[in-house]
Amino acid sequence: MPDSPVTVAVTGAAGQIGYALLFRIASGQAFGAETHVNLRLLELDAALPALDGVRMELDDCAFPLLDSIVCTSSTDEAFAGANWALLVGAVPRRDGMERKDLLSINGGIFTGQGEAIARHGADDCRVLVVGNPCNTNALIGSAAAARQGMPADRWMAMTMLDENRGRSQLAARAGVAVDAVRDLAIWGNHSSTQFPDAWHATIGGRPAPDVIDDETWLRGEFITNVQQRGAAIIKARGQSSAASAANAVIDTVRNIAEPSGNAFSAAIPAPRDGGYDVPEGLVFGYPLQAHPGGELEIVQGIEHDDFARARIEATTAELLEERRAVEELLA
Repeated sequence: MPDSPVTVAVTGAAGQIGYALLFRIASGQAFGAETHVNLRLLELDAALPALDGVRMELDDCAFPLLDSIVCTSSTDEAFAGANWALLVGAVPRRDGMERKDLLSINGGIFTGQGEAIARHGADDCRVLVVGNPCNTNALIGSAAAARQGMPADRWMAMTMLDENRGRSQLAARAGVAVDAVRDLAIWGNHSSTQFPDAWHATIGGRPAPDVIDDETWLRGEFITNVQQRGAAIIKARGQSSAASAANAVIDTVRNIAEPSGNAFSAAIPAPRDGGYDVPEGLVFGYPLQAHPGGELEIVQGIEHDDFARARIEATTAELLEERRAVEELLA
């Protein structure tokens, strides 16, 4: 029997990432070939005509799994009954804008969305924040939702794009297919301080450092390439990495909706215990495993050397600084 329909809310749905994402959700790539979906698409009033064009294209694809589409500028309508909320839309950083200014502007957006999701989303609603700075946006949104009674552990921020970038780099260096690379965890913030941990990744079942055997490259160019990949794509393409970001959304959702037992990367609120000494509540990137029903568990027992600990401390410090910048939104 087909699964029950899943209602998916997507913000910023007429933007580049949204455009690259919606057709893949509607085709069954996120939730499986038996699961029907209802799309609830949120945009600013000014972008509703463009969003209507996207709706026309979705209609014209005649996806058999797509049951309905709602296009709206109302957060209450967009999140009504949502089982998943994919928060793609955010204000981008512009020239002359300080990071704290960006956090403040987006803070108001994610506060309102968090409240609306808590009020109107389904009881099992899970939220993936894509719009940057996604870790702290997720922190703000989850705090607002928690004030309405929604558990903070329903929220996460996306680091799967960084994992995919790192796996591709390791595969190219080792001269293997990318599916030979497993267990590459992204620790910390989705920013230039993130730590892609190649030392606990495997290539063809062997430790990645044994296969590559180039510690200088792993500690230097590899980490820098992953951290700076988004900026490199903007420089080369003149636009952000929308298609690969949309692909990472699909990968994240699929890892949770159809658990495989494999570890994957996402940022979740650090727990009191088992969070590798990260301050409780900070939305922090970890290696995770999903269980049936959507429960997420941080992979335990990973031991970091001094090099890794220093990088985890650096990305933790950045996230703490961001949290201090938005303290008034968290109370």
